[in-house]
Amino acid sequence: MTEVSSLTGRLLVAAPALADPNFDRAVVLLLDHDEEGSLGVVLNRPTPVVVGDILESWAGLAGQPDVVFQGGPVSLDSALGVALIPGDEGVPGGSGIRPGGGAVPLGWRRVHGAICLVDLDAPPELLAAELGSLRIFAGYAGWGPGQLESELTDGAWYVVESEPGDVSSPHPENLWRAVLRRQRSELAMIATYPDDPSLN
Repeated sequence: MTEVSSLTGRLLVAAPALADPNFDRAVVLLLDHDEEGSLGVVLNRPTPVVVGDILESWAGLAGQPDVVFQGGPVSLDSALGVALIPGDEGVPGGSGIRPGGGAVPLGWRRVHGAICLVDLDAPPELLAAELGSLRIFAGYAGWGPGQLESELTDGAWYVVESEPGDVSSPHPENLWRAVLRRQRSELAMIATYPDDPSLN
């Protein structure tokens, strides 16, 4: 089998023609991508459920909006925490060492740069001093071996670099257009694509 070039830490931005309603105008952060498959969370699907209603101990650490996000259609009864390490935002690929020499704290797994997965079974007070911005996701998006590569070949997704602010955007409903607009290519034009092409 040919080796898969990892897209971990990058964004999948749904092409306007992507027909799956689970991913209409979705922006997915890839948390894992290798020859065994891919796993990510949809960054722009806030739900009306407040974090404190399901994970009370983490409520005070959640960023704004402090609601649970639907991370994808798989395992909606499970929760994932994604957060930033303050001061490490500009480190591409992540150093594992924060300014001042401190190592990544226990209870984290670095994904890419400043972006980390948080162990929601760890005591929140253990991480509170280290936490930049926490977002809670119910469920995730998953692809089997070769499945995502096939969708990319079919033009279902655009692959772009993530920025730390994507995870903590206070206006997630605008993320699809914002991510496309900042691209220095023809993708920037796609940001103007109408919600309903028949009205164009």
